[in-house]
Amino acid sequence: MALEPGLAGAGVRRGRLDSPLVNRPARLVVLVSGSGTNLQALLDACADPSYGARVVAVGADRDGIEGLARADRAGIPTFTRSVTDFETREGWDAALATVVERFEPDVVVSAGFMKLLSTDFLEKFLTLNTHPALCPAFPGMHGPRDALEHGVKVTGATLFVVDAGVDTGPIVAQVPVEVAEDDDVESLHERIKTAERAMLVEAVGRIARDGITVDGRRVRIGGRDR
Repeated sequence: MALEPGLAGAGVRRGRLDSPLVNRPARLVVLVSGSGTNLQALLDACADPSYGARVVAVGADRDGIEGLARADRAGIPTFTRSVTDFETREGWDAALATVVERFEPDVVVSAGFMKLLSTDFLEKFLTLNTHPALCPAFPGMHGPRDALEHGVKVTGATLFVVDAGVDTGPIVAQVPVEVAEDDDVESLHERIKTAERAMLVEAVGRIARDGITVDGRRVRIGGRDR
């Protein structure tokens, strides 16, 4: 699948990438569940017209979180779809997809969004997520803790295209983070998050400017394998 640059509301398209985005910034919908530090990093980057993207909406699975407040302060439209407001998980997922689709995103960024997305949602939208480990190592909720317990000397962060698994999608970018002798879970996780934000901003900008193609597990940004 490929993001075909220059087409408003194009979303995910099949075929090969053949030209960079030139007509408009890429449209980002960002999904959050908490404080929204990754969202803020993207908002700050998007303030530069040369970045090539803009956040057109921010969605959440619960009200009253700082991530939504960040969007409000930036003048970005927001929406909330809580699972508890729907009789079925399928109903929630369909409602989320419907509201996301209204904003015609080129890319959906899951920035600390703590809900799994259905295959139907992922077939509609190219969706990116980060994980605080070097995938495929240490998937799940406790990447930094698991890395420490395993005794690795280097861990890091991964940006990937979301698929039906848990942190199993095709890898877009990775950044290493050394494990210090005196690290605990909190100190290691904080350094990973700092590296993760920089990686996310750099990769999303490149995708916005140059496009992305996903062929099986191979990801190309601007025509180069990653």
